Amino acid sequence: MTWDIAKDVLLDALKDSGLVFAFVFIFHILLSFIEDKLSNFLTKHHKAAPLFGSLFGIIPQCGTSVLAADLYIQKYISLGTIIAVFLSCSDEALIVLLTHPSEKTIMVLPLIASKFVIGFLIGFLVDLVFKKQEIHETHEHLEDVTCSTHHHEHEQVKIHKHLLHPLFHSLQIFAFVFVINFSLGLIIASVGEANFANFIISNRYFAPLFTSTVGLIPNCVSSVLISELFIKGSIPFGALLSGLLMNAGIGMMVLLKNKSTLKETGLILAICFISANVFGYLASVIEWFAF
Repeated sequence: MTWDIAKDVLLDALKDSGLVFAFVFIFHILLSFIEDKLSNFLTKHHKAAPLFGSLFGIIPQCGTSVLAADLYIQKYISLGTIIAVFLSCSDEALIVLLTHPSEKTIMVLPLIASKFVIGFLIGFLVDLVFKKQEIHETHEHLEDVTCSTHHHEHEQVKIHKHLLHPLFHSLQIFAFVFVINFSLGLIIASVGEANFANFIISNRYFAPLFTSTVGLIPNCVSSVLISELFIKGSIPFGALLSGLLMNAGIGMMVLLKNKSTLKETGLILAICFISANVFGYLASVIEWFAF
């Protein structure tokens, strides 16, 4: 591998990780002010939480899955809700499809609709099965602890809660995301995207299974590769859907690094992978008979 390639991988990793940092940092600042309202809202509307998660996942930003994973670890959202986010998010795919105009660009609409409906449906079913999952309902207020102390100390607590804590937390996520992005970028650059493409194209009938496997790669390159293969006509819509249902960016890795959610992460991974293949092959069968 040449230095130029390594430098490009480094710059791409910094760019992607920087976007995640900005997204997570801004959201956590907002969350520090509205966490009680958000918690009460999600608790009150817990049955509809997967719907909100599926809507949130549609946002074409690699930070959505990271943020959802972070909220799940902190028990703000349910198992079904994070699955809804993971299934509905597409990382960089929508941007690639919309910025490469072709006769296939129109398929963005059924893609978004399919991922939204599948995300909500599977998330809702999961929450029905796992009814007893514990979700945050109340939070301690740092301000309450210091209400009778000096005003200066009170201000320090507010600064820590609304600025320093979100900053430190976001920096930790940035460091983790950067290491993953850079490491995987180097591996993929060494193997070559063309080899990934040839592997998927080699057997069209296994395309949904191959793309969902590629979607496991926690890096935006997987969603970009799958989207470009679809634009070039190398894979059908079913394979595109399967790959992007499985592609949750760095979100899955954020869960894996947290020891308290390892068992649940395996379950999330299994549900997403099975769902991706079931609906990917279902869409492929409809294509084969329709065309």
